[in-house]
Amino acid sequence: MEATRSWTVWGLDASVTVTEPGLAAAAERLVRAEISDVDQACSRFREDSELMRLQRDLAAGTTVSPLLALLVDRALDAARWTDGDVDPTLGRDMVALGYDRDISQLRLAPDGTVAQDDRPRVRAPGWQRVCLAGKTLRVPADLRLDLGATAKAVAADRAAARVAVELGCGVLVSLGGDIATAGEAPDGGWQVLVQDLLADPWQQVTLRAGRAMATSSTQKRRWQHGGKTVHHILDPRFGLPAEPVWRSVTVAAATCLQANAFSTAGIVRGFTAREWLEQLGIAARLVDRQGRVSATGSWPRHDLARAYEDTPNKTMMGVGADG
Repeated sequence: MEATRSWTVWGLDASVTVTEPGLAAAAERLVRAEISDVDQACSRFREDSELMRLQRDLAAGTTVSPLLALLVDRALDAARWTDGDVDPTLGRDMVALGYDRDISQLRLAPDGTVAQDDRPRVRAPGWQRVCLAGKTLRVPADLRLDLGATAKAVAADRAAARVAVELGCGVLVSLGGDIATAGEAPDGGWQVLVQDLLADPWQQVTLRAGRAMATSSTQKRRWQHGGKTVHHILDPRFGLPAEPVWRSVTVAAATCLQANAFSTAGIVRGFTAREWLEQLGIAARLVDRQGRVSATGSWPRHDLARAYEDTPNKTMMGVGADG
């Protein structure tokens, strides 16, 4: 029998589930510690984070901690995997849209229409101008890093691995819809309920030991800016919210970082996402604006789109949030 501990972090639901109930409290402490370390390294919402303290020095190049170097390196990996659809240099664009504080402090409008402004001309990729050599990081002065999405995924991966190694049990860590597992899975695998909002179609899937999953959504992390509703997944070509072709994209992969990168890129790619993910062999589940569900790669097709009225009451790990 598994045991779960839940709390809130970064305005998101967080939880850790372990295969040994007596280790749940210890697992929570380890996960919280990992999250705290990542937050201290790269949060753009706290002045005392390492990233914010070094902001003025980045243009000339400066030495950063091993953890911040790792987080930047993993963000650049995500940019390379997705041909720049996931770009860690959109910090200024986020601030310009009003996302300059924790999401829990923004004025949310979940039922509003996402603003679609006239697109400016396509910009040069910012991530290609970031230079990381060992622990020396240089970021041009006109760019600002926003590592939020990839850092959250890395935190989930690191936390799950840490719990499995230090406590010797199977573990599933969920941070706002980013799921990472490590160690042995329960009999039958980890049972995951894939559903974004409660009114959305749902599916129960089995996540094998050591696998990960992430959902990116245009329905959550919305707020009012300039009298319009905007969401947090930006198209790097324009620095504006991606067109909400998909309500959500969920990806299963070997790591949470990979799952997060491709689910986010799926939102950014819009109409071409499904073909792109299929060509890459990515296991993904996509829900469009009309609630129609499709899948790519090895994503299971059974019960792909169960009606929300039939959502199960039994306890399962839930995935459905931002990415």
